[in-house]
Formats: sequence, C-alpha cells, structure tokens
Amino acid sequence: QVQVVESGGGLVQAGGSLRLSCAASGSIFSTMGWYRQAPGNQRELVATITSGGFRYYADSVKGRFGISRDNAKNTIYLQMSSLKPEDTAVYYCRADSSTGRRWGQGTQVTVSS
Repeated sequence: QVQVVESGGGLVQAGGSLRLSCAASGSIFSTMGWYRQAPGNQRELVATITSGGFRYYADSVKGRFGISRDNAKNTIYLQMSSLKPEDTAVYYCRADSSTGRRWGQGTQVTVSS
C-alpha cells in the first residue's frame, strides 16, 4: 500500500526558515514534489525533483526554497528560507509511481508578518 506522509510545518515569522519532510513508501517513485494551497486559492506547484535529481521550482520560490531527495529513504525535503506571509498555505507532498499519483495529508505552514 502506497503511503505519503509529510511533516515539519508550523508557525514562523517573516524572514524565517522551515524544513518540510515527506516520506513515501509502498512503491518505486519517479518524480516527487511539493504543492501548496492557500485559502480560496487553487493548489499550486512549488517544487519537484526526479529520481535522477532534476529539480524544478515555481518562479515565486526560486532562490528561497530548496528541494532535495534521499532515494534510499524515498524521502524528499523542502528547505524554505526568507519566508513571506504569502507563503502561508497547506503544503502537500505528491509522489508519482507506475501505479499513479499519491498525495499526502498536508502540513500547515503559517508565516506571520
């Protein structure tokens, strides 16, 4: 059974940093990534990383966020720095495999001004 579990959200002041983790299990995963959804908004892509280490970032987070991956653990990380109030959202992890896409339950990130 495929499982995707996020952790590491919380409350931080503007300019601060947070690190999110996402552990996936039950399959072999190709691309894994982070998405976010703020109240009243659609879910949007934040960053993705392939099993080979190719990274993609949304323009809004380039230079501030870094995605990394430990293939042995099927785990990805999102290091977020210089956080802004507009980064406030529920952050979701998605793991893609030959059997489909799996989403985690989400973790709340709140950035206070």
